[in-house]
Amino acid sequence: MTDWPSPNFGERRGGVRPSLIVLHYTAMASFAEARARLCDPATEVSAHWLISETGGVEALVPEEMRAWHAGAGDWLGLGDVNSRSIGVELANSGAQPFPEPQIGALEVLLAGVMVRWGIGPAGVIAHSDMAPGRKSDPGGRFDWRRLALGGLSVWPVPGKPGDFVGDLCAFGYPDAPQDVLLRAFRLRFRPWAAGPLDDTDRALAAGLLDARGAGA
Repeated sequence: MTDWPSPNFGERRGGVRPSLIVLHYTAMASFAEARARLCDPATEVSAHWLISETGGVEALVPEEMRAWHAGAGDWLGLGDVNSRSIGVELANSGAQPFPEPQIGALEVLLAGVMVRWGIGPAGVIAHSDMAPGRKSDPGGRFDWRRLALGGLSVWPVPGKPGDFVGDLCAFGYPDAPQDVLLRAFRLRFRPWAAGPLDDTDRALAAGLLDARGAGA
């Protein structure tokens, strides 16, 4: 791990502690371009951590400070996700697989952040989870199930199909139209799926509530 300080941060508002970790992809052509943007005061964007394709991990903003990575959105009915989260950027254009060294480095980083701040697996979320319809990162190529198997996120066991929107909102997703939530949900849990909402979606959404309880 190396330090590459970004000037783009401030105090966490209201004295809150991080309770979430938000995962992103940089959506840029190269790691160097992503780092330059995250450290450019003119962009007013940043993250706490940036991980290269080769597994290099760079600290951009101290974890106790408020990085500018999440933008508009909410989780569990609360806004200002920047104040409540740690932001991790993965160097990836959004159109390519995530290399093994990068994911391995992410797993090590997540384990440490979760211990430092007492964040459970259910608190590790996608940018697209808290900002559905606006963001799509880290996208359908990201292996959430692998993280869950390592205790670093959650993966639902299908339950009894029920109220899809209600179950997602109870898990943490923002209140949004069904089609918007379906796209965000499938990006994370069924990226290969297409077509209208079905009972598999409803069953997995129902299972998320049990996953949250087990992985709080």
